Amino acid sequence: MRPRPPIQGRGILSGTGLIVVGLAATLVALIFPVWSYEDRSGTGVDVLNAETVATQYGPLSGLDRDFVTKVRLAGLWELPAGRLAQSKGTTEAVRTAGRHLVEGHAFLDERVRTVAAQLGLALPNEPNGQQSDWLKRLDAADGEDFDRAFANILRLAHGRVFSVVAQVRAGTQNALVRDLADDANTTVLDHIKILEATGYVDFAGLARDLATGGTPPATRSPAPPGPVADPGAVVPLTPSPSTGYPLPPAATGPPPSDGS
Repeated sequence: MRPRPPIQGRGILSGTGLIVVGLAATLVALIFPVWSYEDRSGTGVDVLNAETVATQYGPLSGLDRDFVTKVRLAGLWELPAGRLAQSKGTTEAVRTAGRHLVEGHAFLDERVRTVAAQLGLALPNEPNGQQSDWLKRLDAADGEDFDRAFANILRLAHGRVFSVVAQVRAGTQNALVRDLADDANTTVLDHIKILEATGYVDFAGLARDLATGGTPPATRSPAPPGPVADPGAVVPLTPSPSTGYPLPPAATGPPPSDGS
């Protein structure tokens, strides 16, 4: 029996089928991330919804609570840093910057304690590890070394928190947090200007530090606890001062050293 000749189109059809299957798989791979991302847990909206609690002043998100905690923590180390500048600063501009920090954070601390009490939020009474290390560094420095360290450490810290304040103010649904963000924005901007007016800020180094060590969004880490019936005692930093101090004239550079 004579063998049947091969079907010429079979190879072509098989190759075409493989191409179709490949294209279909590629299309599925492209479409799958779109619909799966919308449904999976852990997205920004999911985190927001999961960490938001209802209050009489409006919804309170995890970012809101993180911000309230950050305002308190800032005062716990920046106010003592301001006092160091008042006593150790070698120029009037540095001492004036210290006074702005003391008075500004005394005001903010009163505000944040009031807001936390109204929302039932617990607040820390000690600075965190990094903040304590900054205070130790400032305490150990003297002379112009202190002036430079004070201006640059505090300017870096204020630059990082500035973006957090803006994020909270833009997106919070809570009236108390919104008002606190307004006060924080005014205070932080004043401190940024007064620190730059010392003439000791290294803007090139500041830009590098902010680019390489930016503050991660609060939603990347667990949010502070929500409202509780008894948030515990919060120690006031200092009696509330009267604000309204003028900014010193902007400096174009550090004051000349002796003998120059």
